[in-house]
Amino acid sequence: MPITGGCFCGAITYEINGPLHDARSCHCSRCRKAFSAQASAYAVVDPVQFAWRSGEALLRAYESQAGAGLMFCSQCGSTLCGILNGIVHGVTLGCVDGDPEVAVARHIYVGSKAAWEIMPAGVVQYDEDGPREGGPQDAFER
Repeated sequence: MPITGGCFCGAITYEINGPLHDARSCHCSRCRKAFSAQASAYAVVDPVQFAWRSGEALLRAYESQAGAGLMFCSQCGSTLCGILNGIVHGVTLGCVDGDPEVAVARHIYVGSKAAWEIMPAGVVQYDEDGPREGGPQDAFER
């Protein structure tokens, strides 16, 4: 069964025909600003398993360093996915419908979290980036 998701206003939807992996929550200052929250919740997707289903013309992209960036809805502002060199790299878990059957396995850049955020006891956390599922770091973060 595919994983589906979309933006807050419903104009943009997507479908993923495969599992999500390497779910993480990033607490760095850049993610706090990009997601308007204390952290981002994000999981990597195989780009060949990802497809936009509606509203693709409403997508806007912001690219930062090294070709990494975010795509968001131009109508409601929902941050939908991360891109790397223009290709979908992963999705924001807050925009996924239902249970994507993936869990946030690590909290990263906790060393630069907001002073007002209190981390729950027992979560796996790293002051910077931590080990990644499946091997070396990808270029999406830092």
